[in-house]
Order: sequence, then C-alpha cells, then structure tokens
Amino acid sequence: MNDTASPESRYLVSTDWLAAHLGAPNLVIVDGSWHMPATGRKGREEFLKAHIPGAVFFDIDAISDISSPLPHMLPTETLFRAAMESLGIGRQMKIVVYDALGLFSAPRVWWTLRAFGAVDVAILDGGLPKWLAEGRPTEAGEAPYYPARFDATLDRDWVASIDDVAAHLADRRAQVLDARAAERFRGEAPEPRAGVRPGHIPGARNLPVSEVVKDGRLADPDAIHKAVEAAGIDLSKPVITSCGSGVTAAILWLALETIGAPPAALYDGSWTEWGASEKPVATGPAD
Repeated sequence: MNDTASPESRYLVSTDWLAAHLGAPNLVIVDGSWHMPATGRKGREEFLKAHIPGAVFFDIDAISDISSPLPHMLPTETLFRAAMESLGIGRQMKIVVYDALGLFSAPRVWWTLRAFGAVDVAILDGGLPKWLAEGRPTEAGEAPYYPARFDATLDRDWVASIDDVAAHLADRRAQVLDARAAERFRGEAPEPRAGVRPGHIPGARNLPVSEVVKDGRLADPDAIHKAVEAAGIDLSKPVITSCGSGVTAAILWLALETIGAPPAALYDGSWTEWGASEKPVATGPAD
C-alpha cells in the first residue's frame, strides 16, 4: 500500500487517507483489538459499541488453534480461510487493521494476515484513539457481510517453534528479541499466566515495546535503530521476535521491518510456552 502510506512506514496508513477512502471498493477495515486478560476489557464488546464505519472484527482468540493449550496460536489454513471469508476479507483486497490502544494488537493481525498470504495489508497510524481524537465517525453493531475469497497458504518460515528457537540459540544462527517489559524479562515481576516461570530464554535480548511505541504510534526509524542497537541486536544476523504470547512480538516485527531488517521468524508460543516447559530459564539482564 505504498501509495497510502504514512511517511514513517510503508506499512502504516494515515487517518486522513482512511477517512477519504471509507466505503471504497476492494478495501476492508479490520478491528484487531485484543486486551490482556487482567484488564477486563473485551475487544468484541467494545467493537459492537463503536467502531470505524464498515470495519469487521478479527477475534485473535477465536481465530486460532483452539486445540492448543497455548493462547491464540496460529490456526490451520482451512480454519483461517473460513474465518476470513466469513468476515468478507479477501486475500487480494486492501486491508487496513487498527486496534483500540493505538498500536498494540493490530500488528499481530497484520502479521497473521501476511503470513497466510494477504498481499496488501497496512496498519492505521494511531489506531482508534487517533481516529476518535480527530472527531471522526463511528458506528455500532455487527458489520455487514460481503462475499470474499481467501486462499490461505501459511508461510511456515515466518513461524518459529520452541525447538527452532532452542536450535538457533544453540548454534548461534539467530538472535531472539523479547518484547516484554524489562522487569518480566529479568524475572523480577510475576508472570500473568499460571504455571509460567519468571525470566527469559537464555541468550535472548530484551527490547520492550515501550521503546518503539510512543503514545500509541510507532517511533520514527532513527529511534527504532537506536533502541535495537541498545538492545544488543546485530541487524546483519537473523532475528526471531518473541514476547509473552505472540502478540507484541509482532510489534517488534513491524519495527524491524520498518527499518529494513525484517525478522527471520516470530516465536508463536513465546514465553508462555517456553516458561512452562522444561527448557532452561535465565534471570537478570541479558547475558
């Protein structure tokens, strides 16, 4: 969507552009709002009360591998295709994703759509907060259905398993970059999910998303470069992004791709899987 991009990133579109294109053919707007369970907020309930006109709701928890004990893992291609077609999202359409916090869960939806083959996906710069602050219109209720076709093919190279991560760290083929807050990474704060040990993957580096997201918007490329460098990441080597459960890892993916350094993969199970496994755990600062 280069012709629609915000100057900060070819993967961002402005509220001005979206407002001017509401109702345009072949455009689908996707509300990808998801909230940490402890907040008590429900993305779908909020969507039904108010959303950008014409938007459909992408439920990160429902459009997932519900057979997995881990939260919101990627679904099968068959399930994803059915879910997208039920929402009227076509693989060849222009897709603009936003969330209720500005820039939190939208990158996970953006990444998921692209991983399954969507060809033209962007994120609304500033998300719903910026849209509302500018006094732009919203509507309530369910979205209307329009038929669409989505031939889903997952690019499995984009997804790292727990064994992939362990192997890459063992032979130092790739770096793991963890998006969690520093206190959680160091093991100084309790994990929000039962049975998950505090700490981090041995050898991982830490880049909290707060370093690359400012007031619900992606930081500028210079700031991202500095944050990545401060985290000890060598951009000439492959990077696997990780977080608590695979959501904010996609923010790091967006940040890295924005500066021309797309990650090698995203660890879908992230710390929820690793911390509950028998894999070794490190605490304290990155080594």
